[in-house]
Amino acid sequence: MLSGSKNSFKIPQHAQGPALRGPKSSDMNGKRNRSCQGFLCIPGEHVLEEAARVRKVVRSRDGEGSILGTLYCTNLRVAFVPEPAPGDTAGAPRCSTCLHCEHDVALPCIGRLVAVNSFAKAKVLTASSTLKFIPEELVLYCRDFRVLRFRFHDSGLEPQASQVTLAIVQAQERSSGSAGTWYDRAAIRNLENAWLSAEESSAPTLLFESPCDWEKELRRLGAAGWRVSPVNERFDMATSLPKYLWVPSRLLDNELKRAFGHFNARRIPRLCWHHPGGSDLLRTAGFHADSDPEKEDVRSVEVLMLAGHTQCVIVETATDLPSPAEIQLSYLKLRTLCLPDSSVADEKWLSALEGTHWLDHVRACVRKASEVAALLAERSRSVILQESDDRDLNCLLASLVQTLSDPHARTQAGFQSLLQKEWVVAGHPFLQRLNLLRDNDREESPVFLLFLDCVWQLLQQFPASFEFTETYLVALHDSSYIPFFSTFLFNCQWERDRRNQHRASNQIYAPVNGWREPPPLEILQKGGCLAKERGGPYLPTIWDWALRYTTQQRAQFRNPAYTRGSGSVLNGSSAPVGGDKLEAALSGNGAVYLFAKGALSPQTHLFPWKNGSLSKKGWRRAQSSESLSEQDRSLRSKPSGCPLQPDGLLLPASAGPLIRLWRRCYLRGSQEVQRGLFASTLAELTEELDLLQGRLTGEGTRLGDSPWWQQRAPAGGARQHAEPPLASPLKAKRPGDWMAARPRCHAGDGRAPWAEPDLSAGPVDEGGDLGL
Repeated sequence: MLSGSKNSFKIPQHAQGPALRGPKSSDMNGKRNRSCQGFLCIPGEHVLEEAARVRKVVRSRDGEGSILGTLYCTNLRVAFVPEPAPGDTAGAPRCSTCLHCEHDVALPCIGRLVAVNSFAKAKVLTASSTLKFIPEELVLYCRDFRVLRFRFHDSGLEPQASQVTLAIVQAQERSSGSAGTWYDRAAIRNLENAWLSAEESSAPTLLFESPCDWEKELRRLGAAGWRVSPVNERFDMATSLPKYLWVPSRLLDNELKRAFGHFNARRIPRLCWHHPGGSDLLRTAGFHADSDPEKEDVRSVEVLMLAGHTQCVIVETATDLPSPAEIQLSYLKLRTLCLPDSSVADEKWLSALEGTHWLDHVRACVRKASEVAALLAERSRSVILQESDDRDLNCLLASLVQTLSDPHARTQAGFQSLLQKEWVVAGHPFLQRLNLLRDNDREESPVFLLFLDCVWQLLQQFPASFEFTETYLVALHDSSYIPFFSTFLFNCQWERDRRNQHRASNQIYAPVNGWREPPPLEILQKGGCLAKERGGPYLPTIWDWALRYTTQQRAQFRNPAYTRGSGSVLNGSSAPVGGDKLEAALSGNGAVYLFAKGALSPQTHLFPWKNGSLSKKGWRRAQSSESLSEQDRSLRSKPSGCPLQPDGLLLPASAGPLIRLWRRCYLRGSQEVQRGLFASTLAELTEELDLLQGRLTGEGTRLGDSPWWQQRAPAGGARQHAEPPLASPLKAKRPGDWMAARPRCHAGDGRAPWAEPDLSAGPVDEGGDLGL
């Protein structure tokens, strides 16, 4: 290919105006779009540029390869459509979903664009860049750790390479904006999911948009002393809280309103989860520094926090977990380290990983959640998670505690309902923390992605206790950077409802799972899609997996090793709760304790107010009764110390090598191991199933009558690994070598995440304290 070094292509600045080329929208020119090798525009989408005969670079166990197809740049995404395989019907869609997942990337998900030419230095493209060569290869570094490489044809199609490259840069620049802009532009209106299976609709995901969802979940928990309050139905009490709240039945709404003004952002204590043994998990914001409560106000707050119990434990979330700023700094270091162009020397890679402190943050979250879960299981009490604004770490900790304590939260439908309740409607600022539209870098912090990493750690330690797989978690991780769905596009339910309030009554888009609006009298359909669209836009939720994944791909979300109703599993050697002295300290009636830094401290006051005003000294902390880290006793050595422990309680280990790097997610951009999320061919899928069956059979024979996933830890405390140790990267010449040599189920190659490596070769190194 000619270098074209004498030509200069100026990338214009962002300006309002017509697109580069006439739009090929699904409404105006749907026939042409449908004939382009199956590429379908979603409503509101139009093609800006396209380049034919482009090869997408893929890497497999046999080396580097490529897929021939057409590269599209639209106003919403960069899409690559492979050419039809031999025998395919011409013009037939390549899959039954309207959104491709493996080959596409939404514009806000693109982190960096690099143009490559063999006669010039690689160029990082921005809106102000000047491109002085015709690109031979375009590299897209995605924010979800993917790296997409496209090579252009060298037979006289150079103008297409330049045009599509410039179009992508311009489209990415235009992608920054408000959530409302994306909401109107990327609305998937009135999509009727004709391909939904009965299996998916049989286990609905509760969206907690209506009171019936709250009532249904409350009945499942069996919380007799609680009710659903509509006090915030119009968001006049707090805009960041959900419409409906779980509050004590004895507290009337008029009394409840007295408590709002005494907490930051008016986020009062409310129920998250009810323990079968009687304990209640609550969450709340910090006390308002300028509040001056009256006697009746204090009574209302007291009823909320004690929740009918004689003992209350307040958990200070921020004292043990990293701040959002620390999470963001650690995540940036991790992403820089895991990209294939990292400047870190191979021999210093592990030290650099330790320097990111990401695994330290994961370990702290898992340990803290285990401690809170044990507090709930020990005896009937009120456990309150308190954070200054109640919108970040409380979301993470409340969700982790319920994942450990409630087997229903470890099913796919239950887990999705949990995320809706504790993150989406609870007011986690997704738009700010994920910074999807890149309008506020200072507020960015991937707290939700840290939570997903913690769940992955639990999945590795308890592989038979989860209905979903690692593939599902990776898909959920990637979905956080897709602006086509409403789940992660807003900061709270109030913002989301403001965008939906104008939609017409005949907009019948029904989420795959969960509450549905009444359908209209008739639906006119042509080819499985509505023939007539009316009203304003309405985005679906990310739980509509059928919009992005085929039936075969969604089947890989299910864990075949899942054992429903399994008993409690104690995997950790630390002592979340235990010890005779601590037990005696918690036995008093009317006691109030502060739990921070692994220690319970009795308090002389439930609130920081004294005589109706805020005490200058704040909380009066007594001498720590007993440090949990000093207690060398655990629920493992003292099973009688947890009389209310239900079946299904998980207490994970958080020691050094047991917290590991999520390789399939973070290292998939490596050239040595870059693979798709799913098996690409039927032959590969068949091979994986055969290997899985063989390993399950072999492990069951070698370890005893029971299969490997039912093996319990020895009573002496030595842990039988739920996931066998992996080879140390220190034995490889480069990080890519040990990534390629590790078990295939962790290489991001589509292998089922529950597949286990062979242990017959004997013990191997675990990678030290870094959990590798």
